[in-house]
Amino acid sequence: MHKTHAPRFAIAAALLLAVAGALATPKASLRVQDAWARATPPVAPVAGGFLTVVNDGDKPDVLLGAESDLSQRVELHEMRMDDGMMRMRELTDGLPVPARGKVVLAPGGYHLMFIKPKRALVEGERFTATLRFRDAGKVSVTFTVRGMGAGAH
Repeated sequence: MHKTHAPRFAIAAALLLAVAGALATPKASLRVQDAWARATPPVAPVAGGFLTVVNDGDKPDVLLGAESDLSQRVELHEMRMDDGMMRMRELTDGLPVPARGKVVLAPGGYHLMFIKPKRALVEGERFTATLRFRDAGKVSVTFTVRGMGAGAH
């Protein structure tokens, strides 16, 4: 190689390595833990889903929603006290997951609502759902069905 091309070659090689490293780095470092749902009677119009999303990454993300073959649709909800009344509302703009933080979906707070389940949820069985995140994309999750009166561990 000619001496005048060596600095350009070194700069080009360094840029290629930097781009390759950036492409190999995932957009987010999300983990889903302890996904579960309560058992339901055969004719239940809804079922609740609970889990924890842990973000080990340096960038926040947003849980936008979910889908599952279990039900007609899945909505992301929040329950909270408002003027002494417990109220539930759908989170149409998603649920932020902070960088280096976590979000807990648990009874009495944030949760997934499986609308019009196609079958009853039976204690001990499992089913899958796909969570949709703004940056991380789709994440498949397996839910374990707990007893009807189950609460968070």
